[in-house]
Amino acid sequence: MPFLFSLIVIGLMVFALVDIIRREDGQVRFLPKFFWIVLVVLLPFLGSVLWFALGREYPAGGIRLGRPARTTTVPKPMPPAPVDTRTTEQQIADLDREIEEWRLRQEIEKRKRDRGDSVSED
Repeated sequence: MPFLFSLIVIGLMVFALVDIIRREDGQVRFLPKFFWIVLVVLLPFLGSVLWFALGREYPAGGIRLGRPARTTTVPKPMPPAPVDTRTTEQQIADLDREIEEWRLRQEIEKRKRDRGDSVSED
């Protein structure tokens, strides 16, 4: 049984050392990487536990166990451009009607303003 515990401690220490060495400096908390390595080598079990509990910065989503699922994002196809089935003559006629409608609205607004001015003068 002590042999098994020793193997577990050595495996944990090796795993911690590899993790410390592979981490970027920005992902290491509280101590520089060199001191974490010294701590894990001098106190294998306690240093490894402290490394995984305190020294390492975990991603915002928490600890991920196993490999992350491969997500293949298929880009959504663009919706087809609207197709105008009207003929050119129909489009021109619609534009003429729209222009006439705007002209009439402006004329109505102008008459309302003129009527408002003439009423206030009386």
